[in-house]
Amino acid sequence: MKIRLGLCGLGALLTWSAMAQAASLPALDGHMAGPRTQVLVLGTMHLSGLPKDFKLESLEPVLAKLAAYKPDIITIEALPGIACDLMARQPGIYDPQSVAFYCRSTAAAKAATGLDVYAATAEVQKALAGWPAQPTPAQRRHLAALFMASGDETSAFTQWLQLSKAERHAGDSLSDELVTTLDGFDTKHNEDYQVAARLAARLGLQRVYPVDDHTGDNVTITDEAGWDKAIQAAWDAGAVKAKPMRDQEAALEKAGDMLAAYRFIDRPDNMRTAIEADFGEALADPSPQHFGQLYVAGWETRNLRMVSNVHEAFREHPGARVLCIVGASHKPWFDGLLGQMQGVDIVDAEKVLHE
Repeated sequence: MKIRLGLCGLGALLTWSAMAQAASLPALDGHMAGPRTQVLVLGTMHLSGLPKDFKLESLEPVLAKLAAYKPDIITIEALPGIACDLMARQPGIYDPQSVAFYCRSTAAAKAATGLDVYAATAEVQKALAGWPAQPTPAQRRHLAALFMASGDETSAFTQWLQLSKAERHAGDSLSDELVTTLDGFDTKHNEDYQVAARLAARLGLQRVYPVDDHTGDNVTITDEAGWDKAIQAAWDAGAVKAKPMRDQEAALEKAGDMLAAYRFIDRPDNMRTAIEADFGEALADPSPQHFGQLYVAGWETRNLRMVSNVHEAFREHPGARVLCIVGASHKPWFDGLLGQMQGVDIVDAEKVLHE
C-alpha cells in the first residue's frame, strides 16, 4: 500500500521531519575499545591526460610523502574484475562500449592460467592467506598471473615490481603475452601503476584494492542528444569559472613540479571550485527532464558504492592506515562519507603532502 504524503497533513509532516533529524547517525565510537582506522584520501589528476613528454620521475617527491604516511592498504579508482565480468555479461543493461573502455580483457590470462575471473579471485585470496614472509620469485610470478586473470592488473604489477629484473620473465603461469603487458605498465601514464603500484611495492605490500563502480551511474536516458547538450552546457559554464585554477594546475604540471600540483588540487578551496564548476553547474540545468540532477544523482550513487568498496577493503583490519587514490572530484564525497563511519578518522591530505 502506498501512502500519499498529501493526506498526512502539515502537522504529521513536521513531526516526520523532526523524527528524521533526530534519527541521524550518532557517533558510537567515543568509548570504542579497539584502534581507530586512519584514512587518507589523495585527490589525483589522471596522468593519462598529461602531455606525452611528462616525466614519470617527477612523481618521486609525491611517492616519498605517501611512503612516509606508511599505508597498510591502498585503494585505487579501477573496476574490480568481478564487476567488469558482471557488466560484460549484461549487455542489455550496461553499454558494451563503456565496459570495454573501463575493463581490459582477461582472455590472455585465462588462457595462461586456465582460470576465469571468479576462480582466479578465489585463488588470489587463497594464496594471500598463506603468503610467506619471504616469497620466492616463482611465487610472485604465479601470483601476478592470478591477479591478471582476476582482472586486477595493478596488483599484478605490484608483484612484478618486487621481482628483480632478472626474474621478470615468463613461467609459473605467466605467458610471454602477459609479460609484455606487465612490462608495458612500467612507462604507462596512469596513477594506478605509477603511484599506487610503485608505492605498494616500495612498502612491501602484496596488492592494491580496485574500488571503482559504474553500476551506480548507469543512468537511464531516453533523449541522449538532449542529455549531451545539457551536460555540455553545464561543463562549458563551469569551465569559465574554473579556468584560473585549471591554468595554474596545468602550469605546475608543465613545470614538472608534481608535488606542488598535488598540493594545489588537494587544497579545499580549489576542490570546491572544481566540483562547483562541474556538479554545481549541472544542478542549475533548466532542462525539463532535469538532466543535471540525474547526472549528479548518478555521480553520488557511484561514490556511495565506491566508498562501500573502500570500507570492505579495511573492514577486517581495525586500526589500519588506508590510502585512497582517486580522481580529485571524488575526494569531497569520500572524505564526507568515510568520515561518518564508526572508528574512522580522515587524515588531512594537505598536512601529509606538506610534512
